[in-house]
Amino acid sequence: MALAAVPGDGGATQGILRRQALRESAARTYARALPIVPVRARGMTVEGADGRRYLDCLSGAGALALGHNHPVVLDAIRTVLDSEAPLQVLDLATPVKDAFTDELFATLPPGLASRARVQFCGPAGTDAVEAALKLVRTATGRDGLLAFSGAYHGMTAGALAASGGAPADGVMAAGVAAAGVTRLPFPYDYRCPFGVGGERGAELAAHWAEKLLDDPKGGAPHPAGMILEPVQGEGGVIPAPDGWLRRMREITAARSIPLIADEVQTGVGRTGAFWAVDHSGVEPDVMVLSKAIGGGLPLAVVVYREDLDVWPPGAHAGTFRGNQLAMAAGAATLAHVRQNNLAERAATVGGRMLERLRRFAAGRPQIGDVRGRGLMIGVELVAPEAGFAAGAGVAPTGAGPVANPDHEEAPGGTTRYEASPGEVSPYEASPGGGAPYEASPGGGAPYEASPGGGAPHEASPGGAARYADAVRTAAPPAAPALAAAVQQECLRRGLIVELGGRHGAVIRLLPPLTITDEQTEAVLDRLTDALDASIRTAGTHSRELPPTAAPFVPPSTGDHR
Repeated sequence: MALAAVPGDGGATQGILRRQALRESAARTYARALPIVPVRARGMTVEGADGRRYLDCLSGAGALALGHNHPVVLDAIRTVLDSEAPLQVLDLATPVKDAFTDELFATLPPGLASRARVQFCGPAGTDAVEAALKLVRTATGRDGLLAFSGAYHGMTAGALAASGGAPADGVMAAGVAAAGVTRLPFPYDYRCPFGVGGERGAELAAHWAEKLLDDPKGGAPHPAGMILEPVQGEGGVIPAPDGWLRRMREITAARSIPLIADEVQTGVGRTGAFWAVDHSGVEPDVMVLSKAIGGGLPLAVVVYREDLDVWPPGAHAGTFRGNQLAMAAGAATLAHVRQNNLAERAATVGGRMLERLRRFAAGRPQIGDVRGRGLMIGVELVAPEAGFAAGAGVAPTGAGPVANPDHEEAPGGTTRYEASPGEVSPYEASPGGGAPYEASPGGGAPYEASPGGGAPHEASPGGAARYADAVRTAAPPAAPALAAAVQQECLRRGLIVELGGRHGAVIRLLPPLTITDEQTEAVLDRLTDALDASIRTAGTHSRELPPTAAPFVPPSTGDHR
């Protein structure tokens, strides 16, 4: 891409970017769309070598829960350095490691914490995923794996095989063929694989999984485990409905299939709870943790039930599993998030951001969906006229459905998970069947509403329901060029955002949990301004925003994983 994408670049910046382009691998990703040379950073602010400042809504792909160079993290690192403690200890016991483990266990779901083991892995989340997959296969003696469409679990062979896509054609095929992965539908409200959306779509997805496992010809005989993300991040910021998660827990528990929760990106307060599974009350058998648990430094662990701890010494190891600086930074981060209720703040600020973005989306058909949980937010961009012309049946009348992970009553008072008259709900317990796991805390039905949750079937502006309970019309095609243009317009306005989702058409926001109210408004102002500018320039014929004469030239983007 043109290196002059950021106005006012100095010679130093241009030279560094040119040398990077000449000497680094073609596999580089973020550098292709974000021609920035960071030299200083604090909190949410990043300063480039050209002197420009940016608000960072990428946060190291979610690794910086407290933002850049937070004082509690720096103090923890300095303490270790000043103590002359060894910086790398393999898997030996140290006071730093012991303190990190104490703090980690204090945050885990109580039922898991009371009977857990922790495995320190290599420094990346993908290595922790590999460890988790090896663990359940060793413990069960089985090979198969259940994974979901749209998933992303890492770039090493096993993790990639469990993922729903790869950045380059052909990269993933061999891994999938060798891994024995059975792909299941993930409840994606806006682009429901069953064409219905809402709780009915989630119900059908769960029903599909259950019937597949019970079908002797279904192709997934008694797998070693199921791996899922409570919120799909790279897949497009798609929150799993709480009731669906509880149903996955019931289905796997009843069949002695270990449930693996990949909390690499969703953990440490990101979604408005310390761990994303906390929203649903689900306690998985295995949790994969990385990114924010190291306070911005490389660290990854697997936490799992003690009865799964059957592998021999050295069955999964790694030279850098004893990173003392990362453990110190991680313990400080976990404690700061917990003691300062930053997960609750993420829920509040994230809710406010979603509300404003949803209001902004009304009347702008290019914004197909606004969704997320806590400070993990996605804005899906579409080409409404293309979808309408192609016969998808979607008229450009306003914002598309807005996903909400909670489950409440639909307008009119009927629950959307009630069975039709004379129909047996697939969510009822089997006669005489008792799940070996206890029900979720509170004893509620798997699809009960979360306390205080908003109804995802609220009427959209103008009074029309966002979607019917029956089959809905197809969503318009994704608009990756428009999303890339928005990313560049954000950069011109001093805002760093990431792309993801199908075709890279989802604007993703991962601000630090320490974002201030003033920064929140600045992010929203810059993002909405960038959206309007890109919609005009793209000439998509929005009724409210007539196109300008400026030509639309989509920037070069590449993969953003």
